[in-house]
Amino acid sequence: MSNPFDFDLLCIGSGPAGQRAAIQAAKFQKRVGIVEREECAGGVCVELGTIPSKTFREAVLSFISTNDPFLPNSGNLNRHRPTAAELFSRVHLVRSREVEVVENQLMRNDIAFIHGQASFQDAHTLQVTTGNETKTVTADKILIAVGTMAASPPGITKENEIIVTSDVMASLTRVPKHLVVIGGGVIGVEYASMFAVLQIKVTLVDKRERLLEFLDHEIVEELVYQMRSRDVTFRLGESVEKMEIDKGPPERAVIQLESGKRIVSDMVLYSAGRIGATGPLDLKNAGLTADARGRITVDQDFRTEVPHIFAAGDVIGFPSLAATSAAQGRRAACFAFGIDIGPVDQHFPFGIYAIPEISMIGAHEHELTEKKIPYETGVARYKEIARGQILGDDSGFLKMLFHRETRKLLGVHVIGTGATELIHIGQAVLELGGGLDYFLDRVFNYPTLAECYKVAALNAFNKLEQ
Repeated sequence: MSNPFDFDLLCIGSGPAGQRAAIQAAKFQKRVGIVEREECAGGVCVELGTIPSKTFREAVLSFISTNDPFLPNSGNLNRHRPTAAELFSRVHLVRSREVEVVENQLMRNDIAFIHGQASFQDAHTLQVTTGNETKTVTADKILIAVGTMAASPPGITKENEIIVTSDVMASLTRVPKHLVVIGGGVIGVEYASMFAVLQIKVTLVDKRERLLEFLDHEIVEELVYQMRSRDVTFRLGESVEKMEIDKGPPERAVIQLESGKRIVSDMVLYSAGRIGATGPLDLKNAGLTADARGRITVDQDFRTEVPHIFAAGDVIGFPSLAATSAAQGRRAACFAFGIDIGPVDQHFPFGIYAIPEISMIGAHEHELTEKKIPYETGVARYKEIARGQILGDDSGFLKMLFHRETRKLLGVHVIGTGATELIHIGQAVLELGGGLDYFLDRVFNYPTLAECYKVAALNAFNKLEQ
């Protein structure tokens, strides 16, 4: 019996979740299509989020490297503040190349790319609108992978370059002299640290008393210390009462805090959360619902309340990482077609691309303490490692947590140069059930940052032997 649908699987969104799901289904010899509202493939990850922000970070690091204290006459280099064009030129180049990579992958796997805004007509039928044109497509199974969009600043209805969201950061035409970041989540902290490195005055406002509560507390304290050393002002435990634009001239943002404090700045990054981009989908026509923040609830197989419709990626909420979204998309495609691929990984790495960068996997000290699990720490500081000296990073460190009785590795936490790369050694050992003895017995290349694992293991061993 022939399949009455246009596609076996139709993915709404071409970001990491939609892309990986589509490719996996294509490997099963299924007819697959992707609907993408942007003209190019890659979704928010490539267009507005991960790729632009991380490329911008490299541009910032490249700029400040010309003032490296190890270089002769470096004090005479790049004393000017870089322009937006200088900082974002590489962003546009990398973004266009990444789009080419994604589109080539889809083409090689015979995946149909449909440009337009999707909306449900019923549980198997989507209407796709592009400009004044509308087409209808049907699918046996559907994956919703539309990602998220930045929450809008309250009271601001007109687009401008005074009060902006992270979704427009990569298209800025000017660099501020003073940036106020409202929201101390991952995105807010990343951009605050980047602009601070450029010697731009930064003020970070967050209603919570502690930043990045899901991270190891010692790691966050080091990050805050380094940001304060670059003159970042923290207004923690503070809520914004109102924001408005003073027409000047010059135009400036005026932020009134509930405590009575008043902050005036020439640019505000409003980064107080993201919402699922499910509004235009007309979910009710498919029998679906979203929560107040536009997110969709799924089960362990990424199946929604409608059995043949799945969802993956940022639209289902935590952890909202590009890497986990890709893994979720692939698994969703497997579950959709009855393919058993085994249990999900127990641990996955977090990467915070602030300056300095942070990465972690596994348990935190405060988590182990709450659970009354006996543990010991092993710490290696970059200033003790030859590679750290070579790189000029004397503040980074790596910390491992080991079970005091079994000596099994429980968690790894890193802050400093290469943290997001370095974490994967710990990930492999953690997933394979290794522990202290592995690091004590292994030989690491010298000089490398990976040597931190050996030094941290020796530090933990000495504590355990006391």
